[in-house]
Amino acid sequence: MNYKNLFLCLLMGATLSTSNTFAYTELKPLEENQKVSQQLVEMLERVHYNKTAIDDEISLMAFDKYLSSLDPSKSFFLQSDIDSFAKYKLTFDDALRSGDTSVAYVIYNVFLDHLEIRLDQLLKTLPSIVKNFDYTKKESLTIDPDDIQWAQTQSELDEVWRKRIKNRALILNMNGKSEEDIIESLTRRYKNQLKRIEQTDAMDIFQIFANSITLSLDPHTSYFAPRASETFNINMSLSLEGIGAVLQQEDEDTKVVRLVPGGPAATQSDLAPNDKIISVGQDGKDMIDVVGMRLDDVVDMIRGERDTVVNLEIIPSKGNGQTSKIISIIRKKVKLEDQSAQKHIVEVEREGETYKIGVIKLPTFYSDFAAIQAGDKNYKSSTRDTKKLIEELRKENISGLILDLRSNGGGSLQEANALAGLFIPAGPTVQIRDASGRVNILGDQDRSVTYSGPMAILVNRMSASASEIVAGALQDYGRSLILGGQTFGKGTVQVLQPLDKGQLKITQAKFYRVSGDSTQHKGVIPDIAFPSLLDEKSVGESALDNPLPWDQIHETRYPVYWDIPSMTSKLTKAHEDRIKKDPNFISVLEQIDYIKEKTEGIKSISLNKQVRTEQQETGEQDEIARENKRRRALGLEEVETIDDITPADEDSYEREAGEILLDFITLNQ
Repeated sequence: MNYKNLFLCLLMGATLSTSNTFAYTELKPLEENQKVSQQLVEMLERVHYNKTAIDDEISLMAFDKYLSSLDPSKSFFLQSDIDSFAKYKLTFDDALRSGDTSVAYVIYNVFLDHLEIRLDQLLKTLPSIVKNFDYTKKESLTIDPDDIQWAQTQSELDEVWRKRIKNRALILNMNGKSEEDIIESLTRRYKNQLKRIEQTDAMDIFQIFANSITLSLDPHTSYFAPRASETFNINMSLSLEGIGAVLQQEDEDTKVVRLVPGGPAATQSDLAPNDKIISVGQDGKDMIDVVGMRLDDVVDMIRGERDTVVNLEIIPSKGNGQTSKIISIIRKKVKLEDQSAQKHIVEVEREGETYKIGVIKLPTFYSDFAAIQAGDKNYKSSTRDTKKLIEELRKENISGLILDLRSNGGGSLQEANALAGLFIPAGPTVQIRDASGRVNILGDQDRSVTYSGPMAILVNRMSASASEIVAGALQDYGRSLILGGQTFGKGTVQVLQPLDKGQLKITQAKFYRVSGDSTQHKGVIPDIAFPSLLDEKSVGESALDNPLPWDQIHETRYPVYWDIPSMTSKLTKAHEDRIKKDPNFISVLEQIDYIKEKTEGIKSISLNKQVRTEQQETGEQDEIARENKRRRALGLEEVETIDDITPADEDSYEREAGEILLDFITLNQ
């Protein structure tokens, strides 16, 4: 459970009690979790890919992760608390092994004491605090996590809280909220957080403790307590209505990891990876602040009945990180047909002739298992659908093919293997190495080839897992150009293991390309890079804590069809010459430079309303000017407001991929 921006300011002369008298019941270990603890140790040491011993080294990492899970923004504990906990640094491994997890509850109850006192005091003083804010004062709030340390004194911590609540109040003020509205909104936030404290039970704390151990091994190994296990299973089956977004907790923020292809959020284009959700509201009702709220509670609030509206207040990742906006999304159920492969044709002009380039957009690697089990011979699958679309495109005399795997987060491994086989004769596509070092080679057994002509695969930072397997295999074979951005880098395999209470998702194997290179951490590097607004430093496997490293194993035997590396310098030069003149690419490049200029190296934000307003207005005017420059170059009508700007023209990437394919064809004639 995480909490952020919880503020206690004693400006009105209130004093902070140091009493350890709990209004809420102190939590204690559950006897039933002793067996689960021992199962976890046995499973992690025996099944995990690294077969790491749960020892003092792991305990040190787990200790830090546990404190960070409880108080990620360093809002409650003082340095003196951390010093007093130091004696537990080497006990986390022993606690899990023995099943006596008392240490987790000792630390948590101190946290609970601090949090309860602060929230109680805050609710008493909040109206006076807000009324005393001076938005003309020149002061700033530190936002760089590396610069935030544990407070040495209570007064130092109080000042941090004052600034954090002032920042939130300023955001509400700039969104047109009155002083009374701000007080009401913030009061509701802290009352809700107190209510959530009441709902926290001993199993929740055990889950946090257990995951401080599992996440010390790698970012994808997690323990799910019974309630969380149920939520995880629901998410995997996509059986509830929602917005089609994968969320994760980052410190005390709810961050968008990726959008589900074909889902409402992806279709409506208002939400993007790396956006932070700070409040949620049902249509016609007040927004509820979700900063610091448990992730599963946030997910429950976003879910709802089909065709109803959910309002999200977000801090966009592409902005300055200081202003928020409210978007509305109509809930839908993500259906298989919404994620199906789709085709169209891009026409490219070259020396007076028009060339047709077929494009197949594949949002995910899917297979209708229910239809297969029912014996339906016409069941849908990504491979079958793609094959059919290729055959249709060939009848239209295409000169080349683009397989668009941008933002394809993966899916069925069997489908990825079969789909790669549409473009090569029988041969290996991926190697899987387990914890014992055994390597299993998967490959296509069908010697027929559906399409043997020139092709390119479009990828970006959100192309992951199965997408990386296909792109990596066809790159190694020299069968396809890989265009776009460096892929996500998730090259690990997880399995679910049932436990006495809950279940363990554990990393059991790693993927390797036929060349022997891992797809883990590095992902697939494109032959020709396209500019992208997705920040590789904040998105992807390498941005996660403690990812497994990139490495290599022996290559397997496979043929190479085209010597693509020998052509990339010429292809890249032609590509770069074109995009320097393309208004769409020029706009993207300018936006990338703008974001870097405004965000890189920023360690604090102003709490002065005039400064923040000027920053917001300047940012909006710059965006409008950049968009109108693009529109003028394309002969389009200009926009007047920020709300008139529509999502970027993704077709420009497809057209440029088509141009590169024609260059490739010319080089090989």
